[in-house]
Order: sequence, then structure tokens, then C-alpha cells
Amino acid sequence: MAATYTFDIFTSLDGFGSYAEPGDWGGYWGRQGSELLAHRAGQFTRQQRMVFGGNTFREFVTMTGQAGPDSEFFDPWVQAMRRTPATVVSSTITDTGGWPDATVVGGDGVEIARRLKGESDLPLRSHGSLSLNRALAAAGLIDRIQVTIFPVLTGACGTSPVFAGFDDFDLELLSSRVLDGRTQELVYRPTLHRPGE
Repeated sequence: MAATYTFDIFTSLDGFGSYAEPGDWGGYWGRQGSELLAHRAGQFTRQQRMVFGGNTFREFVTMTGQAGPDSEFFDPWVQAMRRTPATVVSSTITDTGGWPDATVVGGDGVEIARRLKGESDLPLRSHGSLSLNRALAAAGLIDRIQVTIFPVLTGACGTSPVFAGFDDFDLELLSSRVLDGRTQELVYRPTLHRPGE
């Protein structure tokens, strides 16, 4: 039986994964709360394998390496994610930057993910890695899309539109919850949309 693959992403309500100047939001767009952080930490108590694209992995290595103790990169769920076994899909990374239990695999991301789904005894999860997950969605390899929507609009400073370039998908809502009375987590099963169906 194939391992379940979850694409896990944070976004503003208008669909951006990050922001640039003149944004002054801070981590989580400044909307993190104790319930959100505890819920995220709970999601990383389960055994699983992370899958990262090269750019996202480089960003995580840099940010966690430069983070001070008050940074969101020291939040328990982020530290738990760092301790989770990880596969990094990249043909250019040669050093895991001290990331524990990370394996770099070069080659076609779709074929690597297909092989992981067939061979892994653990569920697979990817946080971020937009380009990689766009290709995996097109290939039908994503079983769950977990979207955490923060209650902000970033029309002036939003960057990295989360679903830009994705194919059309029908989404079946599997679960939903509100965290800290303001942030929504929605989990969907995606199915490629076929016109006329």
C-alpha cells in the first residue's frame, strides 16, 4: 500500500505564502497563538518522513541556523520537524547544513516521490516546496492538501502565490478546524478536475 503524501502549507487569506517589504508582519503574519502552536507540535509527534525541494530546504537550514531563542524557528513543532527524517529532492545540494537525518536525492522529483510513496513505511509530509508540490499534484501524487489560512490580506506585499501554476482540482473537504479563534486549518483530498464531469 502506498504511503499517504500530505502537502502542508501556510497562506494568507488571499493565497500568498510569504511577504516582502513593506510588510512588517513577522512570523505567522503575527497571528500565531498557543492553540495553533500546540496543534502543530502534536502533528509532529507522529512518525512521518518530510519531503523538501532544494530551495525550501536551503531556506529552512539558513533560517533555523540564524534563529535566536525567541524566533518562530525555535517553536517546538519546527524543532520536531527538524528531527523528522527528511528526503531533500535536489541536484545541487551537497551539504545538509547540520540538518539531522536528511538525505539528498538528485533526479526527477516526480519519480523520487513516486518511489518514496511505494517504499516508505511512514506517511510523507511536505511543508512549503511549492515547485516540487506543483509537479507532484500534476502527477496525481498528493493525497492530502493541508492549508493553514492566517486571517490577513497581503495584497500590497504578498509574494509566492501558493497555488500559482497548479492545474485545476476539485477538493473534497476531509477536516476543518479553527485555531485560537481566528486561524483555519483545512484538509482536502484533491482530484484533478476534468471539464464536463
